[in-house]
Amino acid sequence: MQAPPELLPTQIEEGTAPGVRYRIQGELVPVLHTWLDGTVPIFFEHHVVLYKEPRLEIGIRPMKGAFKRVVAGMSIFMTEATGPGEIAFSRDGVGHVFPIHLQRGQAILVREHQFLAATGGTEYTFTRIKGLGSMLFGSSGFFQDHFKATGGEDVVWLHGYGNVLEKVLGTGEQIDIEPGGWIYRDESVAMEIKVFGLKTGVFGGGGNVVFNRFTGPGRVAIQSMYFHLPTGD
Repeated sequence: MQAPPELLPTQIEEGTAPGVRYRIQGELVPVLHTWLDGTVPIFFEHHVVLYKEPRLEIGIRPMKGAFKRVVAGMSIFMTEATGPGEIAFSRDGVGHVFPIHLQRGQAILVREHQFLAATGGTEYTFTRIKGLGSMLFGSSGFFQDHFKATGGEDVVWLHGYGNVLEKVLGTGEQIDIEPGGWIYRDESVAMEIKVFGLKTGVFGGGGNVVFNRFTGPGRVAIQSMYFHLPTGD
C-alpha cells in the first residue's frame, strides 16, 4: 500500500531564499509577506498585490506568446517589483499559499490561475494542453504554466483552493486525481487522461468518470477544493 498524500504547512514564520525573506500567515485567505534585499526582483500578476512599501519600484516583465494568452482571457504581462522593501500578496479566495523551492535546472508544471509570485531568476513559459477541451475545459483546452530555475535557487509561491496535500511518487508509482484537484507536478511526473465508463443498469444508461493519472518519479500536489476552469461552451 502506498503512502497517502501529506498536508503541506499552512503557516511559515521565516522562509528564506537568495535575495528574499518571506512569511506566510492566515488561515482562511492567507497572505504572503516578502522582504526584498534589492539584489533579486520578484514577479507576479498585478491583481494579487495586497500592499507594498512606497520605496519598491514596480515595472513590467514582458512575456512571450502574449497573443495566445489574450485569446485565452489571461494576463499578457507580469508585474515585477524591485527592492529593497516589503511587498505582500493574496488571492481573493479561501485557500492555502505554499512555496516551491527550485534548484538550478529544476522545473515544475502548474495549472493556470494557481500562480502567486516567483523570484526574478525563475524562467516562466506556458503551453496549451489540447485534446481535453471537449471533455473538461471547453473547446480551447487550458494552459499549463512552466517554471524553471535557471541560475541558483529560486522560489515559486502557489495558491491552492482549500488545503493542499503533496504526494511524492516513486518511479512508476501512480495516482489518479480528480481533474480539478491537482495544482502542480514536477517535470519528471507524467500526466494522462483516464476515462472510466459507468453503467447504471437502468434503461441501459451510464456515464463517464474522468481522472488525471500521474506517474512518478516526482511530486504532485492536490487541492481539497476542486477548481474547474470556466468554459466558453
